[in-house]
Amino acid sequence: MDTIIPAVTPLRQRMLEDMRIRKLDPRTQVAYIRAVRKLAAYLHRSPDTASVEDLRNFQLHLVDAGTSPMTLNATQTGLRFFFDVTLQRVDLMARMHPVKLPHKVPVVLSVQETTRLIAAATNVKHQAALAVAYGAGLRASEVVHLKVTDVDGERMTLRVEQGKGRKDRYAMLSPVLLQRLRTWWRVANAQGRMRPGGWLFPGMDPTDPLTPRQLNRAIHAAADAAGIDKRVSTHTLRHGFATHLLERKVDIRVIQVLLGHRRLETAAIYTHVATDLLREVIGPLEPLPPS
Repeated sequence: MDTIIPAVTPLRQRMLEDMRIRKLDPRTQVAYIRAVRKLAAYLHRSPDTASVEDLRNFQLHLVDAGTSPMTLNATQTGLRFFFDVTLQRVDLMARMHPVKLPHKVPVVLSVQETTRLIAAATNVKHQAALAVAYGAGLRASEVVHLKVTDVDGERMTLRVEQGKGRKDRYAMLSPVLLQRLRTWWRVANAQGRMRPGGWLFPGMDPTDPLTPRQLNRAIHAAADAAGIDKRVSTHTLRHGFATHLLERKVDIRVIQVLLGHRRLETAAIYTHVATDLLREVIGPLEPLPPS
């Protein structure tokens, strides 16, 4: 039996074209469409018929349903694009305001825990990939999209192509990390999995890269094997990279550049979790050092 594919409505097609014109990331496009679909399901009619009061009631509905602040804001962002850009009705979003997100400090492993975690990964590929996340401070999506040609052993850099915000940048490549990558390259090359100019961390099919989800599964398995009971993800290693550099007195502005952050305030969060710096502070109850 032939599969029936539902037709795309002219309204959704218009929104898809608006997003394509602006070259929005495919994941962003999916999130925006999901937001509009939520509104349509709530209204039981076409979302372009919504009034200001409808949108206010929809926001109350989401809050009462226990929607997280992050999801609330993501939904508003998608709706704002739909009404402001596709419908050109800026006035409709006037009474919808973003929710203030709770301030949380990231989970950071100690250097010893990080070493145990990487060593506990089940194979050389995962060990090398996790070592890149920690040793270069890369996001999971940046790690899995590295290519063999992005490793520059002469300049000691990793080229990150089209990272977050669609920005290219260079990340640091230490001698220890380079040695790990060379070990992985020899193993993968011997197995016939490493293609010239191909992915540095190929998936089951060498033409496809390892996925962020697969990398996260690998780190969860490694954490269990290493006996680490903290909640970890690949991003935890990026947090550790920044925090441990800060504890070694690396300038916060240098860390900002290495992380690829646009604003210094974003990198400054690591000052809240750099425990070695806290231990160096002499409290007011302690005797003053001799003059």
